[in-house]
Amino acid sequence: MSQFTLYRNVDSTSNETYPYFVDIQNTLLNDLNSRVVIPLSPHTALQKTDVKNLCPIIDIDGTSFVLLTHQITSVPKSILKSEVTTLEHIRYEILGAMDMLISGI
Repeated sequence: MSQFTLYRNVDSTSNETYPYFVDIQNTLLNDLNSRVVIPLSPHTALQKTDVKNLCPIIDIDGTSFVLLTHQITSVPKSILKSEVTTLEHIRYEILGAMDMLISGI
């Protein structure tokens, strides 16, 4: 499992609200049975999200999604089965959002 990999949420009870998770956990911790992820939600569902540094908008296949950094969570590694792509190209936006959450800058 690689850091900044985007996974499809396969849980039918939550995948409409949170269709994707981005794995932010460092690969040095791959032996753990869980992964730290940030959920993404369709941008249309969250039009009032004004904290761009905390919740950057990410384009996935032509559709806008919001990175819900303030909803960071861990999930069992076993549910991250449906790999979509890597978000390595926007790693600094993701790290900046995490910085905003933790330190306010």
